[in-house]
Amino acid sequence: MVRPANAQVVTAGPDSVVVSTPPVVENDTTKLPPPKHVKEAISRWSKPAQAAVYSLMLPGLGQAYNKSYWKIPLIYVTGGVIGYFIYDNNRKYQGFARAIRIRTDGDASTVDAYAFDPIYGIDITGEQGTRNLYRSRDFFRKYRDLDIILGVIAWGLNVMEAHVHAHLKGFDISDDLSLRIQPNLQPMANQQYAAGFSMQFNLRR
Repeated sequence: MVRPANAQVVTAGPDSVVVSTPPVVENDTTKLPPPKHVKEAISRWSKPAQAAVYSLMLPGLGQAYNKSYWKIPLIYVTGGVIGYFIYDNNRKYQGFARAIRIRTDGDASTVDAYAFDPIYGIDITGEQGTRNLYRSRDFFRKYRDLDIILGVIAWGLNVMEAHVHAHLKGFDISDDLSLRIQPNLQPMANQQYAAGFSMQFNLRR
């Protein structure tokens, strides 16, 4: 018996039946698109878009793409200052929050770090020291959150600056750009002319 390719024999009693089966294709990658490198995909965008994406991925990278290297230290100094205030305010906030948890845990054997402080101590009349702890905790939490928002805004300005600078680099800034003011005769009614000035802008992109 001649069997077709990709077939199997099913035996049922004395006779046999040939049943065709679809071919098995191994390592079929036709369903998946070929992988593309991120840099190759970004290179197809416009230069302002590329500069913005680079600065979004890493602050200062878009400025390096625009060859504005002198702006990179300014960006990182700004980021360092904001980062320091975020760290310092968060450190103080966590310290006051920890002191409040220890002071209000109901265990007399635990003493917080501000227990003998002249402003936050437990020896102050009434609960004034504890209230001062709450005020300071809320104060430093607020400014930590504001610093985080400021850092996000600074990051956005870094992206915006790279995008705008890449746009401006596409304009002609040679010496041919000029504003010319020269005398001119303006036509009036009854075929008469009046003396005046004309301004001419030479802008090339």
